[in-house]
Amino acid sequence: MWIFGWKGPSGFSASSTAEEVTQGIDGTGLTAIVTGASSGIGVETTRVLALRGVHVVMAVRNVDAGRNVKESILKEIPGARIDVMELDLSSLASVRKFASDYESSSLPLNLLINNAGIMATPFMLSHDNIELQFATNHIGHFLLTNLLLETMKNTACKSNREGRIVNVSSEGHRFAYREGIRFDKINDESGYYSMFAYGQSKLANILHAKELAKRLKVHNMEDGVEITANSLHPGSIMTNLLRHHSFINAIGNMVGKYFLKNIPQGAATTCYVALHPQVKGVSAEYLSDSNISNPSSNAKDAELAKRLWDFSLILTNPK
Repeated sequence: MWIFGWKGPSGFSASSTAEEVTQGIDGTGLTAIVTGASSGIGVETTRVLALRGVHVVMAVRNVDAGRNVKESILKEIPGARIDVMELDLSSLASVRKFASDYESSSLPLNLLINNAGIMATPFMLSHDNIELQFATNHIGHFLLTNLLLETMKNTACKSNREGRIVNVSSEGHRFAYREGIRFDKINDESGYYSMFAYGQSKLANILHAKELAKRLKVHNMEDGVEITANSLHPGSIMTNLLRHHSFINAIGNMVGKYFLKNIPQGAATTCYVALHPQVKGVSAEYLSDSNISNPSSNAKDAELAKRLWDFSLILTNPK
């Protein structure tokens, strides 16, 4: 019913924008990393967080594009605190370098927004010989989160403010392969379907947040710090994600304005989960249209989440 802009329990709907869901919220003193911050909803997420006083670190593959976005935001918000750092999520070496450089910067970390993603690409392998969508959308973010977790814990402890980890998933997670995650066939080119592989990677985003939230709950009790982990569907938006499917892209551009969200609406749920007081203490949830939503049965499978975690650890451990 999002077309009609009906509001959910949060007071927001699919037509709410990122500015609207963060209206009146002061993010001063918070530091956020936003991956994929140089295009699509990543740009709007960065802009709105900066508008609310958050110090945003743009983690981007294309540093020049990132700097251009930074400059355009600074023209609108002269006092914005924005940094640009290089991160290629399809390369585990790049993820490790980013995390090491971030640690060396001595910056705190309150918000980690795992936003970057690729969609429905032809079959390709990453730098580390992992199917590219799974590598970029899930494995890179999995490693990044693990490497930055200690920094987040220290920040939460020192600042006495809740840390939040936000995984941008998709309703596409409902259209993964039948078995959910093809652990034994991740790199199987013969059975590769680009949209199913995308769904698999987005399912992995939700399962990652669920399992992480479970583990953080234990740490939160032991360490006396509060860090939450949630996932979300930003909405159906025309961005450059479908550039590999020119026909679908062309149709989408023609009719999208009537049925799809615009980018300010697409960034709303991310900004809501990252900043809104209503989300304090909320963890292991999947949100859509700035409201808690119900993911697929696979996405709620605790055994699948645990198996994915162990599988991801094996893929990210240096040989």
